[in-house]
Amino acid sequence: MDKTTYKEKLEAQLNEWQGEIDKLKAEAEKKSAETKANYQERIKELEQRTNKVKEKLSALKETSDDKWENVRKEIDKETTEIKAQIKDLLY
Repeated sequence: MDKTTYKEKLEAQLNEWQGEIDKLKAEAEKKSAETKANYQERIKELEQRTNKVKEKLSALKETSDDKWENVRKEIDKETTEIKAQIKDLLY
């Protein structure tokens, strides 16, 4: 996959995750106080991770074609963790 295609795919994934985070926030409001606090903390961590990916995406845009694979590997690692965390919270 080339850099442009990867960037577009990642941007779409980030938008999808934002929708899921919004659902999680709404779900957290329905929980008891203790559970709500736990959900909110985990959602905050999730938002921090997605922000980190957004920062790396910005860096990717500035990265030369011969070095973008290194940035991609970092992003792929982070996205794997985000997917697992969302799955854990949703199911």
